[in-house]
Amino acid sequence: MDMSLLSNLWLGFQVAVSPINLMYCLIGVLLGTLIGVLPGIGPTATIAMLLPITFTLNPTSSLIMLAGIYYGAQYGGSTTAILVNIPGEISSVVTTLDGYQMARRGRAGPALAISAIGSFVGGCFATLLVVVAAPPLAEVALKFGPAEYFSLMTFGLIAATILAHGSVVKAIAMVLLGLLFGIVGTDVNSGVLRFTFSVPQLSDGIGLVPIFMGMYGMGEIIKNMEHKDEGREVFTKEKLNLMPTLPDLKASFWPIIRATGLGSALGLLPGGGGLIASFASYMIEKKVSKHPEEFGKGAIAGVAGPETANNAAAQTSFIPMLTLGIPSNIVMALMIGAMMIQGIAPGPQVMTSKPDLFWGLIVSMWVGNLMLVVLNLPLVGMWVKLLQIPYRYMAPAIIVFMAIGTFSLTNDPFDMIVLAAFGFFGILCVKLEMEMAPLALGVVLGPLMEENLRRAMLLSRGDATVFFTRPISSGFMIASIVLLIILALPFIRKKRQEVFVEDD
Repeated sequence: MDMSLLSNLWLGFQVAVSPINLMYCLIGVLLGTLIGVLPGIGPTATIAMLLPITFTLNPTSSLIMLAGIYYGAQYGGSTTAILVNIPGEISSVVTTLDGYQMARRGRAGPALAISAIGSFVGGCFATLLVVVAAPPLAEVALKFGPAEYFSLMTFGLIAATILAHGSVVKAIAMVLLGLLFGIVGTDVNSGVLRFTFSVPQLSDGIGLVPIFMGMYGMGEIIKNMEHKDEGREVFTKEKLNLMPTLPDLKASFWPIIRATGLGSALGLLPGGGGLIASFASYMIEKKVSKHPEEFGKGAIAGVAGPETANNAAAQTSFIPMLTLGIPSNIVMALMIGAMMIQGIAPGPQVMTSKPDLFWGLIVSMWVGNLMLVVLNLPLVGMWVKLLQIPYRYMAPAIIVFMAIGTFSLTNDPFDMIVLAAFGFFGILCVKLEMEMAPLALGVVLGPLMEENLRRAMLLSRGDATVFFTRPISSGFMIASIVLLIILALPFIRKKRQEVFVEDD
Protein backbone atom coordinates (compact mmCIF):
# COMPACT_ATOMS: atom_id res chain seq x y z
CA MET A 1 0.00 0.00 0.00
CA ASP A 2 2.86 2.34 0.92
CA MET A 3 4.57 1.76 -2.40
CA SER A 4 1.39 2.37 -4.36
CA LEU A 5 0.80 5.55 -2.35
CA LEU A 6 4.34 6.73 -3.15
CA SER A 7 3.91 5.94 -6.84
CA ASN A 8 0.58 7.82 -6.84
CA LEU A 9 2.21 10.82 -5.15
CA TRP A 10 5.03 10.70 -7.71
CA LEU A 11 2.44 10.72 -10.49
CA GLY A 12 0.70 13.67 -8.79
CA PHE A 13 4.02 15.50 -8.46
CA GLN A 14 4.77 15.06 -12.17
CA VAL A 15 1.33 16.43 -13.05
CA ALA A 16 1.42 19.31 -10.53
CA VAL A 17 4.88 20.62 -11.49
CA SER A 18 4.33 20.52 -15.26
CA PRO A 19 4.78 24.10 -16.55
CA ILE A 20 1.13 24.53 -17.59
CA ASN A 21 -0.28 23.30 -14.25
CA LEU A 22 2.26 25.36 -12.28
CA MET A 23 1.05 28.41 -14.20
CA TYR A 24 -2.63 27.71 -13.47
CA CYS A 25 -1.81 26.99 -9.81
CA LEU A 26 -0.03 30.36 -9.60
CA ILE A 27 -2.94 32.13 -11.33
CA GLY A 28 -5.35 30.43 -8.91
CA VAL A 29 -3.51 31.33 -5.69
CA LEU A 30 -2.83 34.92 -6.84
CA LEU A 31 -6.44 35.40 -7.89
CA GLY A 32 -7.59 33.75 -4.64
CA THR A 33 -5.43 36.08 -2.57
CA LEU A 34 -6.69 39.07 -4.55
CA ILE A 35 -10.36 38.24 -4.04
CA GLY A 36 -9.63 37.37 -0.41
CA VAL A 37 -8.10 40.83 0.06
CA LEU A 38 -10.87 42.75 -1.72
CA PRO A 39 -13.90 42.88 0.60
CA GLY A 40 -17.12 41.59 -0.88
CA ILE A 41 -15.77 39.35 -3.65
CA GLY A 42 -15.68 35.88 -2.16
CA PRO A 43 -14.27 32.69 -3.70
CA THR A 44 -17.81 31.49 -4.45
CA ALA A 45 -18.64 34.37 -6.79
CA THR A 46 -15.18 34.23 -8.40
CA ILE A 47 -15.28 30.48 -9.04
CA ALA A 48 -18.84 30.85 -10.38
CA MET A 49 -17.58 33.57 -12.76
CA LEU A 50 -14.69 31.38 -13.94
CA LEU A 51 -16.71 28.20 -14.51
CA PRO A 52 -17.33 29.08 -18.20
CA ILE A 53 -13.55 29.53 -18.73
CA THR A 54 -12.85 26.04 -17.34
CA PHE A 55 -14.82 24.61 -20.27
CA THR A 56 -11.89 25.46 -22.57
CA LEU A 57 -9.14 24.16 -20.24
CA ASN A 58 -8.16 20.57 -19.59
CA PRO A 59 -9.90 19.19 -16.45
CA THR A 60 -6.74 18.93 -14.30
CA SER A 61 -5.58 22.50 -14.96
CA SER A 62 -9.05 23.95 -14.38
CA LEU A 63 -9.53 22.14 -11.04
CA ILE A 64 -6.01 23.07 -9.88
CA MET A 65 -6.78 26.72 -10.62
CA LEU A 66 -10.21 26.67 -8.91
CA ALA A 67 -8.74 24.92 -5.85
CA GLY A 68 -5.98 27.57 -5.69
CA ILE A 69 -8.62 30.32 -5.70
CA TYR A 70 -10.41 28.67 -2.78
CA TYR A 71 -7.51 28.15 -0.39
CA GLY A 72 -5.77 31.33 -1.64
CA ALA A 73 -8.81 33.34 -0.51
CA GLN A 74 -8.36 31.97 3.02
CA TYR A 75 -4.86 33.53 3.07
CA GLY A 76 -5.90 36.84 1.49
CA GLY A 77 -8.89 37.38 3.77
CA SER A 78 -6.60 37.81 6.78
CA THR A 79 -4.78 40.80 5.24
CA THR A 80 -7.81 43.09 5.25
CA ALA A 81 -9.06 41.63 8.53
CA ILE A 82 -5.79 42.65 10.23
CA LEU A 83 -5.07 45.96 8.47
CA VAL A 84 -8.55 47.39 7.85
CA ASN A 85 -10.84 45.49 10.26
CA ILE A 86 -12.86 44.23 7.26
CA PRO A 87 -12.92 40.46 6.67
CA GLY A 88 -11.96 40.03 3.01
CA GLU A 89 -13.34 36.50 3.14
CA ILE A 90 -16.13 35.29 5.42
CA SER A 91 -13.92 32.84 7.34
CA SER A 92 -11.68 35.78 8.34
CA VAL A 93 -14.43 37.40 10.44
CA VAL A 94 -12.86 36.01 13.64
CA THR A 95 -9.38 37.29 12.69
CA THR A 96 -10.63 40.90 12.89
CA LEU A 97 -11.14 40.55 16.67
CA ASP A 98 -7.45 40.38 17.60
CA GLY A 99 -5.63 40.97 14.31
CA TYR A 100 -6.90 44.54 13.97
CA GLN A 101 -6.11 45.30 17.61
CA MET A 102 -2.54 44.08 17.03
CA ALA A 103 -2.31 46.41 14.00
CA ARG A 104 -3.51 49.34 16.11
CA ARG A 105 -0.70 48.63 18.56
CA GLY A 106 1.85 48.73 15.72
CA ARG A 107 2.13 44.94 15.45
CA ALA A 108 0.48 44.41 12.04
CA GLY A 109 3.68 42.76 10.71
CA PRO A 110 3.87 39.91 13.26
CA ALA A 111 0.07 39.38 12.95
CA LEU A 112 0.37 38.97 9.16
CA ALA A 113 3.45 36.73 9.48
CA ILE A 114 1.89 34.41 12.10
CA SER A 115 -1.30 34.30 10.03
CA ALA A 116 0.71 33.18 6.96
CA ILE A 117 2.76 30.63 8.96
CA GLY A 118 -0.36 29.18 10.60
CA SER A 119 -2.17 28.99 7.27
CA PHE A 120 0.80 27.20 5.70
CA VAL A 121 1.12 24.63 8.54
CA GLY A 122 -2.63 23.99 8.65
CA GLY A 123 -2.90 23.70 4.87
CA CYS A 124 0.07 21.34 4.52
CA PHE A 125 -1.02 19.00 7.33
CA ALA A 126 -4.61 18.90 6.06
CA THR A 127 -3.36 18.04 2.55
CA LEU A 128 -1.37 15.17 4.10
CA LEU A 129 -4.63 14.03 5.69
CA VAL A 130 -6.29 14.11 2.25
CA VAL A 131 -3.48 11.88 0.89
CA VAL A 132 -3.86 9.36 3.74
CA ALA A 133 -7.66 9.36 4.11
CA ALA A 134 -8.79 9.61 0.48
CA PRO A 135 -7.78 6.13 -0.86
CA PRO A 136 -9.41 4.06 1.95
CA LEU A 137 -12.50 6.30 1.85
CA ALA A 138 -12.77 5.86 -1.90
CA GLU A 139 -12.55 2.06 -1.44
CA VAL A 140 -15.42 2.21 1.06
CA ALA A 141 -17.36 4.49 -1.31
CA LEU A 142 -17.11 1.85 -4.06
CA LYS A 143 -19.27 -0.37 -1.84
CA PHE A 144 -21.98 2.32 -1.81
CA GLY A 145 -25.21 1.54 -3.62
CA PRO A 146 -28.13 3.90 -4.38
CA ALA A 147 -29.54 3.50 -0.83
CA GLU A 148 -26.19 4.48 0.78
CA TYR A 149 -25.78 7.53 -1.46
CA PHE A 150 -29.30 8.74 -0.74
CA SER A 151 -28.80 8.33 3.03
CA LEU A 152 -25.42 10.08 2.90
CA MET A 153 -26.90 13.04 1.00
CA THR A 154 -29.82 13.24 3.44
CA PHE A 155 -27.35 13.35 6.32
CA GLY A 156 -25.28 16.00 4.51
CA LEU A 157 -28.26 18.31 3.93
CA ILE A 158 -29.49 17.97 7.54
CA ALA A 159 -25.97 18.75 8.84
CA ALA A 160 -25.82 21.76 6.50
CA THR A 161 -29.06 23.17 7.94
CA ILE A 162 -27.79 22.75 11.50
CA LEU A 163 -24.50 24.50 10.75
CA ALA A 164 -26.17 27.32 8.77
CA HIS A 165 -26.43 30.76 10.35
CA GLY A 166 -29.66 32.13 11.74
CA SER A 167 -33.06 30.45 11.88
CA VAL A 168 -33.22 26.67 11.41
CA VAL A 169 -36.66 27.04 9.81
CA LYS A 170 -35.18 29.40 7.19
CA ALA A 171 -32.28 26.98 6.56
CA ILE A 172 -34.68 24.04 6.06
CA ALA A 173 -36.83 26.18 3.73
CA MET A 174 -33.72 27.05 1.69
CA VAL A 175 -32.73 23.36 1.39
CA LEU A 176 -36.23 22.41 0.19
CA LEU A 177 -36.23 25.30 -2.27
CA GLY A 178 -32.83 24.17 -3.56
CA LEU A 179 -34.11 20.62 -4.03
CA LEU A 180 -37.08 21.99 -6.00
CA PHE A 181 -34.82 24.09 -8.26
CA GLY A 182 -32.62 21.01 -8.73
CA ILE A 183 -35.40 18.81 -10.14
CA VAL A 184 -36.58 21.30 -12.79
CA GLY A 185 -36.15 19.79 -16.26
CA THR A 186 -36.64 16.35 -17.81
CA ASP A 187 -37.51 13.34 -15.65
CA VAL A 188 -34.62 10.86 -15.90
CA ASN A 189 -36.85 7.77 -15.96
CA SER A 190 -39.92 8.82 -17.97
CA GLY A 191 -38.58 11.72 -20.06
CA VAL A 192 -41.52 13.92 -18.97
CA LEU A 193 -40.84 17.66 -18.58
CA ARG A 194 -41.30 18.95 -15.02
CA PHE A 195 -41.70 22.53 -13.74
CA THR A 196 -40.55 23.97 -17.07
CA PHE A 197 -43.76 26.03 -17.61
CA SER A 198 -43.44 25.53 -21.39
CA VAL A 199 -40.04 27.24 -21.44
CA PRO A 200 -37.87 25.06 -23.75
CA GLN A 201 -34.59 26.34 -22.22
CA LEU A 202 -35.57 24.74 -18.89
CA SER A 203 -35.84 21.24 -20.36
CA ASP A 204 -32.22 20.54 -19.31
CA GLY A 205 -32.75 22.15 -15.91
CA ILE A 206 -31.64 25.51 -14.54
CA GLY A 207 -27.93 26.17 -15.18
CA LEU A 208 -25.72 26.01 -12.09
CA VAL A 209 -23.56 28.93 -13.25
CA PRO A 210 -26.32 31.60 -13.49
CA ILE A 211 -27.83 30.37 -10.19
CA PHE A 212 -24.57 30.64 -8.23
CA MET A 213 -23.36 33.77 -9.97
CA GLY A 214 -26.66 35.54 -9.47
CA MET A 215 -27.16 34.57 -5.84
CA TYR A 216 -23.61 35.03 -4.61
CA GLY A 217 -22.27 37.63 -7.02
CA MET A 218 -25.21 40.07 -7.20
CA GLY A 219 -26.26 39.56 -3.58
CA GLU A 220 -22.77 40.28 -2.25
CA ILE A 221 -22.23 43.29 -4.56
CA ILE A 222 -25.47 45.00 -3.52
CA LYS A 223 -24.76 44.28 0.16
CA ASN A 224 -21.28 45.79 -0.11
CA MET A 225 -22.46 48.79 -2.14
CA GLU A 226 -24.62 49.76 0.83
CA HIS A 227 -21.54 50.26 3.02
CA LYS A 228 -19.62 53.48 2.56
CA ASP A 229 -15.91 53.26 1.77
CA GLU A 230 -15.09 56.21 3.98
CA GLY A 231 -13.88 55.73 7.49
CA ARG A 232 -11.45 52.90 6.76
CA GLU A 233 -8.29 53.19 8.79
CA VAL A 234 -5.45 51.30 7.11
CA PHE A 235 -2.44 50.59 9.31
CA THR A 236 0.31 50.67 6.73
CA LYS A 237 1.68 54.16 7.06
CA GLU A 238 4.88 52.86 8.60
CA LYS A 239 7.03 50.13 7.01
CA LEU A 240 5.79 46.75 8.17
CA ASN A 241 8.27 44.67 10.16
CA LEU A 242 7.09 41.17 9.30
CA MET A 243 9.44 39.26 11.60
CA PRO A 244 7.58 37.78 14.60
CA THR A 245 9.51 37.73 17.89
CA LEU A 246 10.43 34.54 19.77
CA PRO A 247 7.62 35.09 22.35
CA ASP A 248 5.19 35.49 19.39
CA LEU A 249 6.28 32.15 17.96
CA LYS A 250 6.04 30.45 21.38
CA ALA A 251 2.58 31.90 22.00
CA SER A 252 1.42 30.73 18.56
CA PHE A 253 2.91 27.20 18.55
CA TRP A 254 0.19 25.29 20.44
CA PRO A 255 -2.74 27.30 19.00
CA ILE A 256 -1.46 26.39 15.49
CA ILE A 257 -1.15 22.69 16.44
CA ARG A 258 -4.62 22.57 18.05
CA ALA A 259 -6.24 24.51 15.21
CA THR A 260 -4.70 22.23 12.57
CA GLY A 261 -6.42 19.17 14.08
CA LEU A 262 -9.68 20.99 14.76
CA GLY A 263 -9.89 22.60 11.32
CA SER A 264 -9.02 19.32 9.58
CA ALA A 265 -11.89 17.56 11.37
CA LEU A 266 -14.47 20.33 10.87
CA GLY A 267 -13.66 20.68 7.16
CA LEU A 268 -15.14 17.22 6.61
CA LEU A 269 -18.56 18.25 7.93
CA PRO A 270 -21.24 19.12 5.38
CA GLY A 271 -21.92 22.85 5.57
CA GLY A 272 -18.93 23.34 7.87
CA GLY A 273 -15.77 24.77 6.38
CA GLY A 274 -13.62 27.74 7.29
CA LEU A 275 -16.05 29.92 9.27
CA ILE A 276 -17.12 27.22 11.74
CA ALA A 277 -13.50 26.03 12.12
CA SER A 278 -12.05 29.51 12.76
CA PHE A 279 -14.78 30.39 15.25
CA ALA A 280 -14.42 27.06 17.12
CA SER A 281 -10.65 27.52 17.26
CA TYR A 282 -11.01 31.05 18.70
CA MET A 283 -13.38 29.82 21.44
CA ILE A 284 -11.03 26.95 22.37
CA GLU A 285 -7.96 29.22 22.51
CA LYS A 286 -9.86 31.65 24.74
CA LYS A 287 -10.89 28.79 27.06
CA VAL A 288 -7.40 27.24 27.40
CA SER A 289 -5.50 30.55 27.63
CA LYS A 290 -3.95 31.62 30.93
CA HIS A 291 -4.86 35.19 30.00
CA PRO A 292 -8.35 35.07 28.43
CA GLU A 293 -8.80 38.77 29.17
CA GLU A 294 -6.26 39.57 26.41
CA PHE A 295 -8.53 38.14 23.70
CA GLY A 296 -10.18 40.92 21.74
CA LYS A 297 -7.31 43.26 22.69
CA GLY A 298 -4.57 41.87 20.47
CA ALA A 299 -3.79 38.29 21.59
CA ILE A 300 -1.62 36.63 18.94
CA ALA A 301 -3.23 33.23 19.70
CA GLY A 302 -6.52 34.81 18.54
CA VAL A 303 -4.93 35.27 15.10
CA ALA A 304 -2.85 32.07 14.88
CA GLY A 305 -5.67 29.65 15.82
CA PRO A 306 -8.50 30.85 13.53
CA GLU A 307 -6.25 31.43 10.51
CA THR A 308 -4.73 27.95 10.81
CA ALA A 309 -8.13 26.33 11.34
CA ASN A 310 -9.80 27.94 8.32
CA ASN A 311 -7.00 26.85 5.99
CA ALA A 312 -6.97 23.30 7.34
CA ALA A 313 -10.76 23.12 6.89
CA ALA A 314 -10.48 24.45 3.34
CA GLN A 315 -8.13 21.60 2.38
CA THR A 316 -9.97 18.70 4.08
CA SER A 317 -13.31 19.80 2.58
CA PHE A 318 -11.92 18.28 -0.65
CA ILE A 319 -12.05 14.76 0.89
CA PRO A 320 -15.84 14.15 0.65
CA MET A 321 -15.94 15.88 -2.75
CA LEU A 322 -13.12 13.80 -4.26
CA THR A 323 -13.97 10.43 -2.70
CA LEU A 324 -17.78 10.43 -2.43
CA GLY A 325 -18.80 13.10 -4.95
CA ILE A 326 -20.61 14.91 -2.12
CA PRO A 327 -19.91 18.65 -1.62
CA SER A 328 -19.26 19.66 2.00
CA ASN A 329 -19.76 23.36 1.22
CA ILE A 330 -20.81 25.70 -1.57
CA VAL A 331 -17.33 25.98 -3.14
CA MET A 332 -17.08 22.18 -3.32
CA ALA A 333 -20.52 22.20 -5.01
CA LEU A 334 -19.04 24.54 -7.64
CA MET A 335 -16.02 22.25 -8.05
CA ILE A 336 -18.42 19.38 -8.75
CA GLY A 337 -20.12 21.68 -11.28
CA ALA A 338 -16.72 22.24 -12.94
CA MET A 339 -16.15 18.47 -13.12
CA MET A 340 -19.60 17.95 -14.64
CA ILE A 341 -18.92 20.66 -17.26
CA GLN A 342 -15.84 18.62 -18.22
CA GLY A 343 -17.94 15.44 -18.44
CA ILE A 344 -16.39 13.86 -15.33
CA ALA A 345 -18.78 12.13 -12.92
CA PRO A 346 -17.57 13.00 -9.39
CA GLY A 347 -17.17 10.09 -6.99
CA PRO A 348 -14.83 7.26 -5.96
CA GLN A 349 -14.27 6.14 -9.57
CA VAL A 350 -12.34 9.38 -10.29
CA MET A 351 -9.35 7.96 -8.38
CA THR A 352 -9.12 4.93 -10.67
CA SER A 353 -10.37 6.41 -13.96
CA LYS A 354 -8.53 9.77 -13.68
CA PRO A 355 -5.54 9.18 -11.36
CA ASP A 356 -3.57 12.05 -12.93
CA LEU A 357 -6.39 14.51 -12.11
CA PHE A 358 -6.93 13.15 -8.58
CA TRP A 359 -3.30 13.01 -7.45
CA GLY A 360 -2.26 16.05 -9.48
CA LEU A 361 -4.89 18.14 -7.68
CA ILE A 362 -3.79 16.91 -4.25
CA VAL A 363 -0.06 17.52 -4.82
CA SER A 364 -0.86 20.94 -6.32
CA MET A 365 -2.27 21.94 -2.91
CA TRP A 366 1.20 21.58 -1.37
CA VAL A 367 2.70 23.52 -4.26
CA GLY A 368 0.01 26.21 -3.93
CA ASN A 369 0.50 26.55 -0.17
CA LEU A 370 4.24 27.01 -0.68
CA MET A 371 3.57 29.65 -3.36
CA LEU A 372 1.19 31.48 -1.02
CA VAL A 373 3.58 31.68 1.91
CA VAL A 374 6.44 32.83 -0.37
CA LEU A 375 4.37 35.38 -2.31
CA ASN A 376 1.93 36.72 0.23
CA LEU A 377 4.12 38.59 2.69
CA PRO A 378 6.24 40.49 0.10
CA LEU A 379 3.05 41.50 -1.73
CA VAL A 380 1.28 42.98 1.32
CA GLY A 381 2.09 46.54 0.16
CA MET A 382 0.49 45.91 -3.24
CA TRP A 383 -2.65 44.37 -1.71
CA VAL A 384 -3.03 47.38 0.56
CA LYS A 385 -2.90 49.77 -2.40
CA LEU A 386 -5.80 47.86 -3.95
CA LEU A 387 -7.81 48.55 -0.80
CA GLN A 388 -7.70 52.26 -1.65
CA ILE A 389 -9.89 51.66 -4.76
CA PRO A 390 -13.50 52.63 -3.90
CA TYR A 391 -15.85 49.68 -4.13
CA ARG A 392 -18.33 51.67 -6.24
CA TYR A 393 -15.78 51.53 -9.11
CA MET A 394 -15.16 47.79 -8.78
CA ALA A 395 -18.81 46.65 -8.55
CA PRO A 396 -19.89 47.53 -12.14
CA ALA A 397 -16.81 45.78 -13.56
CA ILE A 398 -17.62 42.62 -11.54
CA ILE A 399 -21.23 42.64 -12.82
CA VAL A 400 -20.01 42.97 -16.44
CA PHE A 401 -17.62 40.01 -15.98
CA MET A 402 -20.44 37.94 -14.49
CA ALA A 403 -22.73 38.72 -17.42
CA ILE A 404 -20.01 37.91 -20.01
CA GLY A 405 -19.13 34.65 -18.21
CA THR A 406 -22.77 33.52 -18.03
CA PHE A 407 -23.53 34.35 -21.66
CA SER A 408 -20.35 32.74 -23.00
CA LEU A 409 -21.25 29.35 -21.53
CA THR A 410 -24.28 28.69 -23.79
CA ASN A 411 -24.63 31.89 -25.88
CA ASP A 412 -28.29 31.93 -24.82
CA PRO A 413 -29.85 35.23 -23.68
CA PHE A 414 -32.21 33.20 -21.44
CA ASP A 415 -29.27 32.57 -19.08
CA MET A 416 -29.03 36.35 -18.56
CA ILE A 417 -32.67 36.36 -17.40
CA VAL A 418 -31.89 33.49 -14.97
CA LEU A 419 -28.80 35.41 -13.75
CA ALA A 420 -30.88 38.55 -13.11
CA ALA A 421 -33.70 36.58 -11.43
CA PHE A 422 -31.34 34.80 -9.05
CA GLY A 423 -29.50 38.10 -8.50
CA PHE A 424 -32.70 39.63 -7.13
CA PHE A 425 -33.31 36.44 -5.17
CA GLY A 426 -29.79 36.71 -3.68
CA ILE A 427 -30.43 40.32 -2.63
CA LEU A 428 -33.70 39.18 -1.01
CA CYS A 429 -31.86 36.42 0.88
CA VAL A 430 -29.29 38.94 2.16
CA LYS A 431 -32.06 41.30 3.33
CA LEU A 432 -34.04 38.51 5.02
CA GLU A 433 -30.83 37.03 6.55
CA MET A 434 -31.37 33.68 4.85
CA GLU A 435 -28.24 31.57 4.41
CA MET A 436 -27.73 30.71 0.73
CA ALA A 437 -25.37 27.73 1.21
CA PRO A 438 -28.16 25.20 2.08
CA LEU A 439 -30.03 26.22 -1.11
CA ALA A 440 -26.88 25.82 -3.22
CA LEU A 441 -26.20 22.36 -1.76
CA GLY A 442 -29.85 21.45 -2.40
CA VAL A 443 -29.60 22.52 -6.06
CA VAL A 444 -26.48 20.36 -6.62
CA LEU A 445 -27.64 17.34 -4.60
CA GLY A 446 -31.33 17.44 -5.65
CA PRO A 447 -30.99 15.54 -8.96
CA LEU A 448 -28.48 13.07 -7.42
CA MET A 449 -30.76 12.41 -4.44
CA GLU A 450 -33.78 11.83 -6.65
CA GLU A 451 -31.88 9.51 -8.97
CA ASN A 452 -30.50 7.41 -6.10
CA LEU A 453 -33.85 7.33 -4.28
CA ARG A 454 -35.62 6.00 -7.37
CA ARG A 455 -32.87 3.49 -8.12
CA ALA A 456 -32.96 2.20 -4.55
CA MET A 457 -36.75 1.85 -4.64
CA LEU A 458 -36.62 0.05 -8.02
CA LEU A 459 -33.97 -2.41 -6.81
CA SER A 460 -35.92 -3.11 -3.59
CA ARG A 461 -39.24 -3.41 -5.51
CA GLY A 462 -40.74 -0.45 -3.67
CA ASP A 463 -39.63 -1.52 -0.17
CA ALA A 464 -38.67 1.68 1.72
CA THR A 465 -37.06 -0.31 4.56
CA VAL A 466 -34.02 -0.81 2.28
CA PHE A 467 -32.63 2.45 3.72
CA PHE A 468 -32.60 0.87 7.21
CA THR A 469 -31.71 -2.74 6.43
CA ARG A 470 -28.39 -2.01 4.69
CA PRO A 471 -25.71 -1.30 7.37
CA ILE A 472 -24.03 1.82 5.92
CA SER A 473 -27.33 3.35 4.81
CA SER A 474 -28.99 2.71 8.18
CA GLY A 475 -26.00 4.32 9.93
CA PHE A 476 -26.44 7.57 7.97
CA MET A 477 -30.24 7.52 8.42
CA ILE A 478 -29.94 6.98 12.18
CA ALA A 479 -27.33 9.77 12.37
CA SER A 480 -29.74 12.07 10.46
CA ILE A 481 -32.60 11.27 12.86
CA VAL A 482 -30.32 11.83 15.89
CA LEU A 483 -29.26 15.23 14.47
CA LEU A 484 -32.90 16.26 14.06
CA ILE A 485 -33.75 15.14 17.61
CA ILE A 486 -30.73 16.99 19.05
CA LEU A 487 -31.70 20.12 17.14
CA ALA A 488 -35.24 19.93 18.52
CA LEU A 489 -33.97 20.03 22.14
CA PRO A 490 -34.56 23.54 23.57
CA PHE A 491 -31.14 23.68 25.30
CA ILE A 492 -29.26 22.86 22.07
CA ARG A 493 -31.34 25.34 20.07
CA LYS A 494 -30.61 28.10 22.60
CA LYS A 495 -26.88 27.26 22.63
CA ARG A 496 -26.77 27.32 18.80
CA GLN A 497 -28.38 30.77 18.72
CA GLU A 498 -25.84 32.04 21.29
CA VAL A 499 -22.94 30.71 19.18
CA PHE A 500 -24.08 32.40 16.00
CA VAL A 501 -24.96 35.66 17.77
CA GLU A 502 -21.44 35.74 19.26
CA ASP A 503 -20.03 34.84 15.84
CA ASP A 504 -21.75 37.82 14.21
